[in-house]
Amino acid sequence: MSRAAERDAARAWQRMLSGRRLDLLDPSPLDVEIGDIAHGLARVARWNGQTVGDHAFSVAQHSLLVEDVAGLIAPALSPRERLTVLLHDAPEYVIGDMISPFKAVMGGAYKTVEARLAGAIHQRFGLPAETPEKLRLLTKKADRIAAYFEAVELAGFSDQEARKVFGVPRGIGRQTPEGPRLGLSPWPTPEAQDRFLERFAAIERFCG
Repeated sequence: MSRAAERDAARAWQRMLSGRRLDLLDPSPLDVEIGDIAHGLARVARWNGQTVGDHAFSVAQHSLLVEDVAGLIAPALSPRERLTVLLHDAPEYVIGDMISPFKAVMGGAYKTVEARLAGAIHQRFGLPAETPEKLRLLTKKADRIAAYFEAVELAGFSDQEARKVFGVPRGIGRQTPEGPRLGLSPWPTPEAQDRFLERFAAIERFCG
């Protein structure tokens, strides 16, 4: 059996609401649509859904938070850099948000699929296939800061526990007796989807 036939037999693709058929093992930029990404990320829950409130804290809302934090750390980010940060978790519209401890258990296979999807997404929107190291490190830092605030405000972590796992955010948020806070509140799914699309469009307008 050929490689293509084996892939079809295992159905290593997903039908998107846009009508696209995205191959998870060999994703094509032509099958990537921002509407599908926004729809999916708004429906993927951070923290495996273990957060307070009537709505899940979505990856779409998290992505907006990380882009905002990155902009506070590095105000001179270019539109393309901001778009790269906004899309840092975009592959999760297909593969979901796997918590870090489970990613460590899964190992290389998960990372390979994630990297291929990220490359196709970047190519679709005119971004470097691989994020430059400086921007990758900035995104990771902003991601950890966002995770700290999500942990203490939504996911039941104590400030001490969150600081041990994610580090101490400096210069971001308002100071309270319990530690720095942002006042996060999960958005309803349609709001998270719309805000993600609006921010994407606002940034992409300046990427020409």
